[in-house]
Amino acid sequence: MKTILKIQYIFTFIILIISTNACSNDSEDEFIGDKIEENITILQEDADALLFMLEEEKLARDTYSILYEKWGLNQFANIKKSEQTHMDAIENLLKQNEISYTILPEGVFNNKELQAHYDTFKEDGAKSVINALKIGATIEDLDIKDLENYVSLTKNNTLINVYQNLICGSRNHLRSFMKGLEKNGGTYTPQFITQDAFDAILNSSQEQCN
Repeated sequence: MKTILKIQYIFTFIILIISTNACSNDSEDEFIGDKIEENITILQEDADALLFMLEEEKLARDTYSILYEKWGLNQFANIKKSEQTHMDAIENLLKQNEISYTILPEGVFNNKELQAHYDTFKEDGAKSVINALKIGATIEDLDIKDLENYVSLTKNNTLINVYQNLICGSRNHLRSFMKGLEKNGGTYTPQFITQDAFDAILNSSQEQCN
């Protein structure tokens, strides 16, 4: 009886080892496939786009931070936090793909055009609440245009998904700033996206972005 039990135990043990190795190999193959796909699909233009968008989201965060200090509006406080999550999403992609980057102190940018935007926004936004809200709308308008452009240029599905979620957030931010402008008697005409696209955003409800 003991001999039979011992044989059954050994047989069961061998089956478990075979099953474990099979599962381990499947998981490893799947993981390696993901790694290979990531390495193949991250091109230099994708890396450049991520680095630019990191600073453009920083432009939004830094601008809303200083405008909140000036005017104390909830839009700026709340959307500033959202912009930080946008930065975090892009930063994660940079880390995952081992792309070197630097986040400079608040109000300082590597990109000269973004630096010029920030300097102008800081000065103009201090003049009035309406000006400040218009700057918010301008930033989201620009953000949507640039993100949509990068979606059209990349074939990387991971980047496309992240960009589309960021666009969704920017549409919500634009709606919020436009409500603030309407409440304060101000208006805004889109400078970067088309009037039709702008109207479609305003005529639709707030979205749930992933």
